[in-house]
Amino acid sequence: MARSKTGDVSFAHYPPSYYAAHHPASADAPPLVGDQHAEVCVIGGGYLGLSTALHLARAKRDVVLIERARLGWGASGRNGGQLHVGMRREQGWLEKHVGRDDADRLWRIALDARDHLDWAMHSYGIDCDLRLGHLHLDHKPSYVAHSRETVALMRTRYGYDHIEFVDKDRARALVASSDYHGGTLDRRSGHLDPLKWALGLARAAALEGARLHENSAATSIRRINGRFVVETAQGRITADQVVVGCNGYLDGLVPQIDARVMPINNFIAVTAPLGAEGAQAIIRDNLAVSDSRFIVYYFRMTPDHRLLFGGGENYSYRFPSDIAGFVRPHIARVFPQLADVGIDYAWGGALAITPNRMPCIRWVEPGLLNLSGFSGLGVLLAPWFGKLAADGLTEGNDDLDLMTRLPSQRFPGGKLLRWPTMVAAMTFFGLVDRL
Repeated sequence: MARSKTGDVSFAHYPPSYYAAHHPASADAPPLVGDQHAEVCVIGGGYLGLSTALHLARAKRDVVLIERARLGWGASGRNGGQLHVGMRREQGWLEKHVGRDDADRLWRIALDARDHLDWAMHSYGIDCDLRLGHLHLDHKPSYVAHSRETVALMRTRYGYDHIEFVDKDRARALVASSDYHGGTLDRRSGHLDPLKWALGLARAAALEGARLHENSAATSIRRINGRFVVETAQGRITADQVVVGCNGYLDGLVPQIDARVMPINNFIAVTAPLGAEGAQAIIRDNLAVSDSRFIVYYFRMTPDHRLLFGGGENYSYRFPSDIAGFVRPHIARVFPQLADVGIDYAWGGALAITPNRMPCIRWVEPGLLNLSGFSGLGVLLAPWFGKLAADGLTEGNDDLDLMTRLPSQRFPGGKLLRWPTMVAAMTFFGLVDRL
């Protein structure tokens, strides 16, 4: 069994998630053996890497992708399936911190990312159980005014008519919880099966001619005689360019990024079936839901009428011994009526965050591009950023250039002290959530 710095896990098999239990065999991607040559080597078989490989192959570039575990094994295949239109930061925040012009461009990028999902699903027949409608709820009455202001901003300044304000009565009619006081409903956002989405991208990339290899961890990246050499345990790839899309599983592969992107462990539980009427009684209209807590709760119903609930994070290298027991109190906080419901699946994994919650897109050196730190919004953003990366490597891309020049902060204390400082900060904000 391989051991990750972000939890005790096996790289040979998918985590025991609801998705893995309900999904057919993955794309054919044998381990890398021996020496290979390519124009581009992509490291990481999640949304970012798979989409980069897909679009490079569509552009007739010779591309090889390697993944340390199974394709879609990391956050891409085990997340909550929440589909958010936008960046991790709201447009009002972006206008203040990057200026109106760049905020406008970032919103256009977010809309392009949403269109890209529809394009990929239609072009390659990817059925990933997409359902539209995302409800963001305020767990404190004082937050409701901000939700109303956000809707006004998005509808008037950005012309985004898919979003609407939800008052307390409607919030509680849509979600059977007294924990919430209002929020916003976005009809263009929603939820999907994240593993089906990832493996659909993998099949599309293979169809276009990308060479995909699972169970092939990159151990080093070196430049030799003007080209990059990516080493694995059983082989190597020599390439002109390299894209690194490891997100929460960099583990020191690109030291220049370690101080800017940090993995945290997040946990999900899925209940026993509630039945169609029971599911509708908990969440109306099959909506995806997330809330305003700093340590976010997010939940939705599965196609077979189970509650899928994400709640609780930890910052150690190990997972809780009882993940179902770890998540259960969070479920009960929102849904006391489900305090004793059976839990059939529970799992955890790492996602990557940045200090300002904006993606860390950086040319580490000419020809070596890192894209990571999607801070929970990778389902929609990471595949589109794979397209931007492919365009940037092929002919240049203005939107990629914008992302590379946005502020990318370091965690206080750099790599060595980022863990204790983040634990202190998250503990504090977790306390604020409960007040």
